[in-house]
Amino acid sequence: MELDSKRVLLVHPLGYDPKLALRDISRLANVMPPLGLASLAAYLESKGFRADIIDGFAVPDSDAAIAAHLREFRPAVLGLTSTTSSFADAVRIARRAKEELPGITTVFGGPHVSALRERILQENAAVDLVVVGEGEEPLEQILSGQPLSSIPGLVLREAGVVRFTGFQKGIEDLDRLPFPAYDKLAGYPDAYRLPIFNYPRAPNASCISSRGCPYACSYCDRSVFRRGFRYNSAAYLHAHLVHLKDRYGIRHVNFYDDQFTFNRERVVEFCERMMDRPLGMTFNCAVRAEHVDLALLKLMKKAGCWEVSLGIETGDPELLARHRQNTDLDLLARRIREIKSCGIRTKGLLMMGLPGESEASIRRSMQYVFNLPIDDINLAKFTPFPGSPIYERIHEYGTFDEDPAKMDCMHFQFVPHGLTRERLDVLFLQFYKAHFRRPQTAWNFLTMIWKSPDSYRRFFLGLGPFLAFARSNQRIGK
Repeated sequence: MELDSKRVLLVHPLGYDPKLALRDISRLANVMPPLGLASLAAYLESKGFRADIIDGFAVPDSDAAIAAHLREFRPAVLGLTSTTSSFADAVRIARRAKEELPGITTVFGGPHVSALRERILQENAAVDLVVVGEGEEPLEQILSGQPLSSIPGLVLREAGVVRFTGFQKGIEDLDRLPFPAYDKLAGYPDAYRLPIFNYPRAPNASCISSRGCPYACSYCDRSVFRRGFRYNSAAYLHAHLVHLKDRYGIRHVNFYDDQFTFNRERVVEFCERMMDRPLGMTFNCAVRAEHVDLALLKLMKKAGCWEVSLGIETGDPELLARHRQNTDLDLLARRIREIKSCGIRTKGLLMMGLPGESEASIRRSMQYVFNLPIDDINLAKFTPFPGSPIYERIHEYGTFDEDPAKMDCMHFQFVPHGLTRERLDVLFLQFYKAHFRRPQTAWNFLTMIWKSPDSYRRFFLGLGPFLAFARSNQRIGK
């Protein structure tokens, strides 16, 4: 029985044993829909193909569903996206798919494979093709039967030799893309949850309105979108929110853009549209201090902005200057105070364990953060990912245990010179505990009882794993 050349199954792997999913603090705190796969599915369907999605995060025990889908629909292509930590699981799924349908073509995409390119095919026989960069046009061309060697952005095997066909240009006008195919995500929107205590109402959703970032920080992987930066228009963005509200009843949106306010005029127009045609929706976004100002913040508040996240990374100025462009901690502090003065929640995004980190720099970060009116923090454990500028020379700055399964920003796989993993774990817990012991933090979370009641419901339902994480600092509770 032949495979269906017009059909593709897109899979988002969980990355670990599904039996552990109910104890995974990361998954309990946040289940983000695979927006990249939803965008791919919508684009391919608009071109006359059939695309389905199985999301291992929403439905952890997905092996049986994948096998059943392959047997029933016999798609010619299996597309898998993965991060570094979930790559091995993606390869396992590809291997099992080839056992089920020997003629199926496995296509991998995402940041990990875009960074490692040829190495992925050289080391993994179950991977037929790698898409480097965004996937819409290459996957359409693959399904259309175009000669693979003529498709930009592919890593393939030719006569036993692995080669890369060269970088693709990417889609310049993002407004010509259809809205993501949310209907392809089983259980949407209820199966997905924004970070706990980071939204006022449910149901809520994630949204991406741009691609790329114009900056080149040492720790960021730019393998998929490289240095380019493109964005949807304000009109498209407002129409997207109308669609989310009318079709799915969404009441709050978190924009996962790296630089939501990079184009000020776009944000002004978007806010004006939100005020001229109120949707009864609120939103979160992430900004850089140099791309926002008090007047814009006031307008964003009127348009429904509920929370703004800023990448602080570290409160040590010398360490920050080693890793990030345009560093100005005084400007950043001023912007945080302005955000708070507008009645918008503030969230600080930080990392611990950067190359050059010391116990003294960690103490300086704590002092910096705790002198600011920050409502919430996200403290990540620095991980040198393939594709980031720091990755190739990371061994110069400390010891690096490159265990892909643990490269999830929740393990100290890299330890800077002068520190130990054990000491970093102690300092990590001290940082978080000191934050939660601040009177303003305690008051802030008390107010979440009426500001974000759904978060408290989730917190009490997952109380055991949350308390286990607070005691052990381990992502997967015992």
